[in-house]
Amino acid sequence: MPFDAKTTLKSLTCLPGVYCMQDGQGRVIYVGKAKNLKQRVASYFNRGATASPKTQAMIKHVENIAVTVTHTENEALILENNLIKRYKPRYNILFRDDKSYPYLYLSSDHDYPHYRYHRGSLKGKGQYFGPYPDASAAKRTLNLLQKLFMIRSCEDSVFANRSRPCLQYQIKRCSAPCVGAISKADYQRDIKHATLFLEGRNEAVIKSLTEPMQRAADALDFETAATLRDQIRALRAVQEKQHVSTGGGDLDIIACAINGNHACIQRIILRSGLNLGGRSYYPQYIDAPAEAELIRAFLSQFYLNQDDINLDTQQKIPTEILISHHFTGLELLEAVISAKAGRKIKIKANVRAERAKWLTMALENADLALQQKLAADKNQNKRFAALDERLSLQAPIARIECFDISHTQGEATVGACVVFGIEGPIKSQYRQFNISNITQGDDYAAMRQVVMRRYTRLVKEAAKLPDLILIDGGKGQIGVVKETLSELQITHIPILGVAKGPTRKPGLENLILALENKVINCDSSSPALHLIQHIRDEAHRFAITAHRQRRQKTRNRSTLEAIAGIGNKRRQGLIKHFGGMQGVARAGVDDLANVAGISKRLAQKIYNTFHSHL
Repeated sequence: MPFDAKTTLKSLTCLPGVYCMQDGQGRVIYVGKAKNLKQRVASYFNRGATASPKTQAMIKHVENIAVTVTHTENEALILENNLIKRYKPRYNILFRDDKSYPYLYLSSDHDYPHYRYHRGSLKGKGQYFGPYPDASAAKRTLNLLQKLFMIRSCEDSVFANRSRPCLQYQIKRCSAPCVGAISKADYQRDIKHATLFLEGRNEAVIKSLTEPMQRAADALDFETAATLRDQIRALRAVQEKQHVSTGGGDLDIIACAINGNHACIQRIILRSGLNLGGRSYYPQYIDAPAEAELIRAFLSQFYLNQDDINLDTQQKIPTEILISHHFTGLELLEAVISAKAGRKIKIKANVRAERAKWLTMALENADLALQQKLAADKNQNKRFAALDERLSLQAPIARIECFDISHTQGEATVGACVVFGIEGPIKSQYRQFNISNITQGDDYAAMRQVVMRRYTRLVKEAAKLPDLILIDGGKGQIGVVKETLSELQITHIPILGVAKGPTRKPGLENLILALENKVINCDSSSPALHLIQHIRDEAHRFAITAHRQRRQKTRNRSTLEAIAGIGNKRRQGLIKHFGGMQGVARAGVDDLANVAGISKRLAQKIYNTFHSHL
């Protein structure tokens, strides 16, 4: 039965709230808020031919409109954001990507704490510093902290089991608290200085170092004085490179650039007077809206996101937000964001002097990022078109999934799946699989397990299947994949194997199409081959990264930790008694039983554990 707009409008209220437009399958295709629900919803059906193309297309799919009444427009704004995040409606402007911002985290539950890279929830005990625009910015800062203040970088499990200083101590990147080379008080002083540095209070750090430097020089302790002098010089050099004259406050600068139906929002992050860099966002489902509307949508989705606001740390929302275009309802949004953050947040569009220069710079960055994105998209479209032409399949290729296996002599085997669309890599849909219950080094069995797990789930969830499956391997791997898919009754997806040529050089790969079991030749300059190489290399990178992380996690775990009854105290007692893990591994049952807290039965268990691995 066709949607009856008149009947629906008559039943609507004039109160504030949120409306959800749904299609014939009940899927939410648009979410909006309104001060007056009846008036706002009616406006979609009264415009006729004057409505935008996007609105006309959306109205054709509307089969139902569900409304939720709220007490105030503020509540409606918050609910609108939550529903957009939940349903991801196809006709809303969507900005959020799959990654949270990285932070540096300082734990408070260790005598010798260290800063570490962190991404995710901010619920741990300790301090969080950031956010940083990307992982590289956070890791550069972490490296700088180790260089300036010699803070340890090792994990707690490694720290607890060290018997002698590591290489970081030798190259003056760590003060070796693991072996007592620095006192607890002195290490805590370095942590305090590093924290002040992250807060942008460089002058306070320099002042606290100047006085002990002078005292050391007066006491003729020239080595200590020289060390402190070098540290002050390094801090001065960093300060000159990083200083931004913003009064030392926290600032976000949001600018928008539009080119046709494509747009870019640029966010530049300033914290404690330091420029931490920027990040670009490319909205989905836009139909030539104004810059002001895009900025309004971005502010609403980004700063009202429930996961991004932590009322204990309050570090994700700055005290001031500068925007390149003013929009109607700015004061309302400012009040709602302030209420969410629990403090006053200012949103400004008309600024002068230094802040105006920052906005101009942000606009230039947004325009440049958009130009680069459009150029990359154009090149990607060319590559997909060339691949379509080369493979001559029945349907055009819009989605490719590629699989790869990575291990070290069968250890910590990991399978990886990367997903590419015409828009490029879809990283939110990448998946990694820890392989188990196979013979070590059996790549065929590993590939079978990965494909079976991947497509069993997709079929069960009725999710979208790829138009092409890419395999990093030859006829053997293709055969395994084809057989596995047949078991799942998936026989329509073409499989393309990428086998290395005789010389294993890029550009000389053999492409094997499973449907016809034929080798496809591609010139080394072919855009189709470049696309295949790009996807294959991305799968290889993702698989290797996942494998190394799994392997490192296994190797960082002490053998003693896996033994029931061996806690931290007994583990340290064993290591100190025998001078390290090698001594423990070589010790006999009687020698182990001589250690305080180790019974004869526990000693036998320790001995069996080590000797079963030898």
